[in-house]
Amino acid sequence: MNKLMNTVAAAAMLLGTATMARAAENVEVLHWWTSGGEATALEVLKKDLETKGITWSDMPVAGGGGTEAMTVLRARVTGGNPPTAVQALGFDITDWAKQGVLANLDDVASKEKWADVIPGALQNFSKYDGHWIAAPVNVHSTNWMWINKAALDKAGGKEPKNWDELIALLDNFKKQGITPIAHGGQPWQDATIFDAVVLSLGNDFYKSAFIDLDPKALGGEKMKEAFDRMTKLRSYVDDNFSGRDWNLASTMVIEGKAGVQFMGDWAKGEFVKAKKEPGKDFVCMRFPGTQGSVTFNSDQFLFFKKSEVEHKSQLVMASAIESPTFQSAFNVVKGSAPARTDVSDAAFDACGKKAIADLAEANKAGTLYGSMAHGYAVPASIKNAIYDVVTREFNGELTSDAAVKELVSAVDAAK
Repeated sequence: MNKLMNTVAAAAMLLGTATMARAAENVEVLHWWTSGGEATALEVLKKDLETKGITWSDMPVAGGGGTEAMTVLRARVTGGNPPTAVQALGFDITDWAKQGVLANLDDVASKEKWADVIPGALQNFSKYDGHWIAAPVNVHSTNWMWINKAALDKAGGKEPKNWDELIALLDNFKKQGITPIAHGGQPWQDATIFDAVVLSLGNDFYKSAFIDLDPKALGGEKMKEAFDRMTKLRSYVDDNFSGRDWNLASTMVIEGKAGVQFMGDWAKGEFVKAKKEPGKDFVCMRFPGTQGSVTFNSDQFLFFKKSEVEHKSQLVMASAIESPTFQSAFNVVKGSAPARTDVSDAAFDACGKKAIADLAEANKAGTLYGSMAHGYAVPASIKNAIYDVVTREFNGELTSDAAVKELVSAVDAAK
């Protein structure tokens, strides 16, 4: 861990922007990066800003999906006292932009040519009405599996390439006496698995269902099959999964108490923090049937309109976020890929290199899709309606047939 923090500190010290004002300013930052790996990654940004004379007032709100943080934010904005900077995802960014309360980042974005290096799929949310209003920190992809290497080796060492092989592996984990699937019973986590299951049934199906919201896709036989698969996966979680935070599920895999976790690549930060190495202690792979496609979310920082002095600090922070050196240092620790396409993968481990390569492949092939579960495919109202149906079905409150009908009506009502 000391080596990791030294790397973080060294990377931060490399980042100085002499062209920006270095007055002692403060930024109050609202975020939900509270797990061990996330907190370590956040130190990279804090230390970088300190080198620029800007102090950091931390405002953490626990909750992996950011729902709780958005509730706190609404209260702060309603009270007329928004934070300086806020971590946000997808359509939440767009919703705030529509209200005309966000600061304009065009000066720094134009000067540093963000448009040339940030993928278009991210720019769709980083910009509003032609103006930059958010700075993307990373590209997380959500269709990952994290497998305990020792448990996989006991099962024969073969990574599952399709649904049947996945089920065979889970059965083997059960025979080993460990929990096959480490999972936290929270709606956003249920939806993260559902995202991958739907994508595994085809790119066109995922796009039709979760991006185009086609009633035929939402209510068809393939969607019933997706729910059937969720029912099957539910049979492999432990009895105490309800309400468990995602990072505690990661720990189950790290400690060999569980075989696999279906989670976005922020989970890798927990493995790194525990001094585990890909290929040796754990295996990272795409959910079977989804290699070549990427469902993404991107942590971005948006900035609310503040005084002129505070806006200068906001621009310094935005510039620091998009620095290639910071993008590398931060994402090495966080487990995600850089939000810029020109950042070297040299400092990244095997999973990080795969994340960067997969992102480039999907971006080129047109198979880079916003994640439904993480706010990049549909607005929050529709996302939450899908959450409700998915969680009820996963917990046995709805049959697959009933869930398909509920999904169509719930999405229609939320539009």
